[in-house]
Amino acid sequence: MAKPLQHISHTAPGATRRRAGATRHSTLDGSNTMTSFRFGHAADPDWRQAVDRCLTQIGSVPQEATLGFLYVTDALADELDEIIRTFRGATGVDQWVGSIGLGICATGAEYYEEPAIAVMLGEFPTEDFRVFPSLVEDLDDFDLRNGEWMGANPPYLGLVHGDPSNALTEALIQQLAQRTTAGFLVGGLASARADALTIADGVTRGGLSGVLFSERVGILTRLSQGCSPIGPHHVISEGQRNILMRLDGEPALDVLKRDIGEILARDLSRLGGYIFAGLPIQGSDTGDYLVRNLVGIDPNHGLVAIGDLVEPGRELMFCRRDADTAREDLDRMLKGIKGRLPAPPRGGIYVSCLGRGVNLFGPDSAELKQIHAALGDVPIVGFYANGEISQDRLYGYTGVLTLFT
Repeated sequence: MAKPLQHISHTAPGATRRRAGATRHSTLDGSNTMTSFRFGHAADPDWRQAVDRCLTQIGSVPQEATLGFLYVTDALADELDEIIRTFRGATGVDQWVGSIGLGICATGAEYYEEPAIAVMLGEFPTEDFRVFPSLVEDLDDFDLRNGEWMGANPPYLGLVHGDPSNALTEALIQQLAQRTTAGFLVGGLASARADALTIADGVTRGGLSGVLFSERVGILTRLSQGCSPIGPHHVISEGQRNILMRLDGEPALDVLKRDIGEILARDLSRLGGYIFAGLPIQGSDTGDYLVRNLVGIDPNHGLVAIGDLVEPGRELMFCRRDADTAREDLDRMLKGIKGRLPAPPRGGIYVSCLGRGVNLFGPDSAELKQIHAALGDVPIVGFYANGEISQDRLYGYTGVLTLFT
């Protein structure tokens, strides 16, 4: 059994081991190092041109390339089947995972609301990963299909993509995380104007799909928050479903007004997209918390509704969406994950919230350029999600970085 992940950050067992069949090259001092994964990204109104430009950047495909990571803006959703088939034929890589998004990203670059593609070819022994199609209601069929592989190759961590319209998605995330030895998943929910399509070899929809990696794959992952607390922790004294009635024995709205300050309290219509509820994660040694939207206020009865079920006795705090704090926290996360790297990473996946990126960090790919400044020319692909996945939870306004070592 693998040692459990320290919350949000961990080096997988075997991360520094040489893996059979992996590509190596020699440095000037004669030591062997693992080569970076091949990747490409491009925007073009013609999806064929975007694919060709990605393939040009990839160049010759290593024989060891076995798993493709593919992220496509939803402007190309109708062509997703053809895009997958074209990459499969051109690279010889049969297995693919990924998602569509209103925005996608790659090393130092972000693409929004334009036809764009980001692709990376991972090099893993085929017995060390398992792609699975959408889980829509339960894991019964998943266990039947994958039980033998999981018994021989205990899965350590999963990269997953989900459909935000499926009410069971969060429960499926929790159940699938229990199938891994670390209890850990990373990924996000597809974001789209129409169907929330995901990729698991072909186009999938309606549930949770992705890939599980065995304990032999070297992986590090960490999460960065995009909101900062603005007041103390409060105890939910009384609540029903998603409605906060009393905090610390006082009407919930009175507590909210006190925490946000007099100026904001005069005009509560300004709170949307700026002030949120934060639910501290019990047992977290990093002070981690789940950010949830404020979805309603009842001034007559002092009630506050949030985008999650409330539980009397649980702690809650109010948070502010803050660009400066988000940049500082991303920098903290990058320093932390960089300090744990046993060697330069071969590639990575970055899943960020739609509320981040240009909407929080500013234009000109500022969020991805901050990552590039910290890590250098590491191949990274990913997307802007409608909810981010880390460990066994669904987050909001966060960035989840996963590196392969």
